Amino acid sequence: MARSRTYQWNRVHIPGIVHLPLETLPARLPELPEDRLLITFCTGGIRSAGAANLLVENGFEAANMSRGLFEWRAAGGPLTS
Repeated sequence: MARSRTYQWNRVHIPGIVHLPLETLPARLPELPEDRLLITFCTGGIRSAGAANLLVENGFEAANMSRGLFEWRAAGGPLTS
C-alpha cells in the first residue's frame, strides 16, 4: 500500500509541501515546526485525518484538509508532478 501512496505523490502533489507518509509520521515528529499550523492532506482526506489527529495528540496545532486533492483540484489549486 505504501507503494501506491508514493506513486500518488510522484504523479501529482501541491507545490512546496513536505511529503510525510502516515506510516513515517510518528518517527518524524521531531522534524516538524511547532510554531505554525500544520495542514495534513492526502488524495481523499481520510488518511490525513488520522495524521492531523496524531499531530494534535502530540501537541501540534494541526488541521486536516477535508477531501484532500479532490477538493484542492476542484477549487483550482495549483498542482505539480
